[in-house]
Amino acid sequence: MHDTLSTLPMTAPRGDSPLAPCDTFPRRHLGSSEAEVEALLETLGLASLDALMDAAVPAQIRLKAPLNLPAGEGEHEALAELRALAKKNRICKNYIGQGYSGTIVPPVIQRNILENPGWYTAYTPYQAEISQGRMEALVNFQQMVVDLTAMDIANASLLDEATAAAEAMHMAYALSKSADAQTIFVSEQCHPQTIALVQTRAEPLGIKVIVGDESKSDFTEKVFAVLLQYPATTGGVYDCTPIIEKAHAAGALAIVAADILSLTLLKPPGEMGADIAVGSTQRFGVPLGFGGPHAAYIATRDAHKRLLPGRLIGVSKDTHGHPAYRLSLQTREQHIRRDKATSNICTAQVLLAVMASMYAVYHGPEGLKQIARRVHVAANWFGAAVTAHGFTVLHGEFFDTVGVECESEAQRAAILQRAEQRGINLRSYALHDAPFLILVAFDETIDEDALAELIAVFKDSQVEPLSFSQSWETEELDLREFLLRKSSFLTHPVFNTHHTEHEMLRYIRRLEAKDLSLTTSMIPLGSCTMKLNATSEMLPVTWPEFGALHPFAPANQTAGYLELFRQLENWLAEITGFAGVLLEPNAGSQGEYAGLLAIRKYHQSRGEGHRDICLIPASAHGTNPASAVMAGMKVVGVRCLDDGDIDLADLKAKATEHKDQLAALMITYPSTHGVFEETVVEICELIHAHGGQVYMDGANMNAQVGFTSPGRIGADVCHLNLHKTFCIPHGGGGPGVGPIGVAAHLVPFLPTPERKGPDTKTGAITAAPYGSASILTISWMYIRMMGGEGLTEATRIAILNANYIARQLDAYFPVLFKGANGLVAHECILDLRGFHKTTAEDVAKRLMDYGFHAPTLSWPVPGTLMVEPTESESKDELDRFCDAMIAIHGEMTAVESGVADAKDNVLKNAPHTAHSVIVGEWAHPYTREQAAYPAPWLREHKFWPSVGRIDNVWGDRNLFCSCVPVS
Repeated sequence: MHDTLSTLPMTAPRGDSPLAPCDTFPRRHLGSSEAEVEALLETLGLASLDALMDAAVPAQIRLKAPLNLPAGEGEHEALAELRALAKKNRICKNYIGQGYSGTIVPPVIQRNILENPGWYTAYTPYQAEISQGRMEALVNFQQMVVDLTAMDIANASLLDEATAAAEAMHMAYALSKSADAQTIFVSEQCHPQTIALVQTRAEPLGIKVIVGDESKSDFTEKVFAVLLQYPATTGGVYDCTPIIEKAHAAGALAIVAADILSLTLLKPPGEMGADIAVGSTQRFGVPLGFGGPHAAYIATRDAHKRLLPGRLIGVSKDTHGHPAYRLSLQTREQHIRRDKATSNICTAQVLLAVMASMYAVYHGPEGLKQIARRVHVAANWFGAAVTAHGFTVLHGEFFDTVGVECESEAQRAAILQRAEQRGINLRSYALHDAPFLILVAFDETIDEDALAELIAVFKDSQVEPLSFSQSWETEELDLREFLLRKSSFLTHPVFNTHHTEHEMLRYIRRLEAKDLSLTTSMIPLGSCTMKLNATSEMLPVTWPEFGALHPFAPANQTAGYLELFRQLENWLAEITGFAGVLLEPNAGSQGEYAGLLAIRKYHQSRGEGHRDICLIPASAHGTNPASAVMAGMKVVGVRCLDDGDIDLADLKAKATEHKDQLAALMITYPSTHGVFEETVVEICELIHAHGGQVYMDGANMNAQVGFTSPGRIGADVCHLNLHKTFCIPHGGGGPGVGPIGVAAHLVPFLPTPERKGPDTKTGAITAAPYGSASILTISWMYIRMMGGEGLTEATRIAILNANYIARQLDAYFPVLFKGANGLVAHECILDLRGFHKTTAEDVAKRLMDYGFHAPTLSWPVPGTLMVEPTESESKDELDRFCDAMIAIHGEMTAVESGVADAKDNVLKNAPHTAHSVIVGEWAHPYTREQAAYPAPWLREHKFWPSVGRIDNVWGDRNLFCSCVPVS
């Protein structure tokens, strides 16, 4: 958070120079040419884009001046500038550990998943028939976690290990059978960032957190859960069984945060009696990235599955009886429950979970054990070497982390200084009886030369070559028998087949071919903003200078990152009209939570901690009420009018009724119904007059940039979905980043990266100080290449494209909500409720036959489709989509009129797979061509759904969330 606007100079446009860049970016990002824009405007009867914006955006909220941002750079120039920033980062050898490990990303996975738009531009798999590849990879992830933890069921990933531990706390709290149990016991041997985040999440709910030595506690203080780290943060390996039995005897559930690689060798949590297991899968082939993004895991017993947070992939069957994957029930339940939800998590780390699962597929159980054994043997060799030199090793048994006790702070400081001089990062730590510890954590990147150099640091000697009497692979494990894993894992054929690169490449490509992504066609999802994720924006993610940094590396090694953060914070502050920006939240849901916590702390600082009422319109996203409850607030609903606007009379009545307890109002702008509400300034003033704060959901920021802003409208805090407006790809359902901007009076209540400060500060929001740091480079590149002018033009075109689609389709599917001048914002809602024999879901499935992903289905209004074309789509693509929708309207009309059979028609049977069209007798009253090739463009390129329509009800009644048996 910084007061200055930009650390880069403003430069004049260089279009007149003969040496101006040819690779200017806005013309690549914006889908339509100047001539096409004129044609779109002509359809709307408007003379110019300025006329459009004057009619669409209320005058009272318009910005007075253009965005004060650097002029846009060409793609090559921007990459060079970012490369210069990257070079300010210093890559060192990391032995810090603390839940983060160096890893070797298999090149076949890096090139074909992490760097492949076929994987990273896909959307969340709500439309299961065109998401089978991703979901198979996620089921592999779930199976991997279940096997390694020896639990019954796992979800499709969470945001990071600390968040997973906090979610487990919420889950255990909901499962608690004692109303008096309000305390969670957290082992002092948990990672510090996990303890910090659990404390943050517990405080608003009135949960007491006791941090201590679990071996010395009998858990008699009405504890509902006990959280353990396995192995301990200081490296010790121990059997958790006695502690878990003691917790159960006290009526508490046991949560074990377990290192995923260690479970290939060590007794797993499920076999020790754990109720919930959590952890990170980062060390399964995902770069450090200065803290993220990484995929965490959570697994539990079958009896607790209905309270499992996040997304869960289940196995059902399609209309032909074939197995098919789909999102299972509880994924939707969190939104249905709203303020009764046990979690506000609506996302996952899909791309990273896919990478981790593919790492397990590629290496297989024996390969993973070999890697784990190698890491453990390196730790043993190091421990033996420093012991021989006179040091005391903290634990007799460890997996990958060795605690070395120093005699004094001076001795520790000397070792740390020698390590720094050699470019080595170690971790300083203190225990009551070992105050001068150095922790050394090993990972799969270790080799003989690095190990020899590390030993030399502690011996203060020259590097001496190591002499191994036998290979590392056959070295005996220095662990007692009762600590070792006896059970098998990853026995399914998928983990025992694809171990050559040829087979792995083909498997990845087979799954990719089953999914529709932005590489196929537009994904016109309202509220989700599936815009271009440009290659130039994506390239820096895998640069080592960004990917290889540990999140707790010293600041003198991360100067490039810190400068990038300052610039991005300043740019986002200018765009939002706020005084400060916090980049830490690693999802929109976490941004909501962080913003509400800042509001809560603000009220408390003024002696008004009793303000706990949060007003939320009926149309709000399901995460809004869930986040409010998690932040310690009580939700009061506000009605919406028939035109979708907030019912101002009802809002005034509720604000007056709760004026003494009013904490906040949560709104989305433009509204969830896709219009610029004229009364938004009045709404903000009303809430402020009654002592409350205004929280704005930034999901629809794509319609604001350059023309208005949350700060201009009067909001106090707003989260931004960088995976929407600022071009971080959706990754098939994650990662995301959800930073918040706040007004000046809320800046003192934002957390600091150091996690220190006065009590007024909000605590940790994510495990890493800057959340998902490595993908912030994407938004930096987007803003740097677009510049203020380009960003403003993007808003114009986004609104133009949405209004063009609304105008083209209004006669067929009435646009449900419009603004004062008959225009929409950046999205429109099409009303399909006039049809009685076909449904919006039928249209969604039929669009797959035309090669399109469906718009947002039945939200915020049941029986509708919400369309957002984004500025990145060309007029040709918009017309192709409109032609498809008009053709489908004809098919629906044929069913309504009786021309087509009411049950056996192209809509009810959609989507049509290649198998259903080609194999066997054709008994339908329509032709194979009508089924599969209903539009001319399909002759050039046909995307085939891999399964038919999925039976969701059968899947909910027969919940199965593991790899499908080969038989």
